[in-house]
Amino acid sequence: MTVMTEEKVKEDPVKMHKQANTLFETGKYKEAEDIFARTAELYYKVQNFFDSTSMYYKAGESAFALKDYERAVEHFMKSAEISFQKGFDRFGVSALEYARDGYKAMGKKAKIKELEKKIKEVKEKLEASF
Repeated sequence: MTVMTEEKVKEDPVKMHKQANTLFETGKYKEAEDIFARTAELYYKVQNFFDSTSMYYKAGESAFALKDYERAVEHFMKSAEISFQKGFDRFGVSALEYARDGYKAMGKKAKIKELEKKIKEVKEKLEASF
């Protein structure tokens, strides 16, 4: 009995990154969001954390453009989480600000207040370090 092995097609995050950017620029936000999110996972797996945070951020922008604020917030929060873990604090603040805007669009006042507090704390920490 022979066992058939299925060869996995290797996903190239650099090509996917470029493809997602092109889709985003041409207004194909859903397709771009999906590829940005997948690319973020691939970058994370190979420990390219900065590009991972950037791709989650771009996935968030794509979802935001679709007015899918719930998904946008998820992507921005993931970007912020990795950013703060890896010391990309300024980038993390930007992601939190965009997540806050998503909560504003959804009218979630408690979440807005929570994020504004965190943004303020991080900004104060950054200012104190200079």
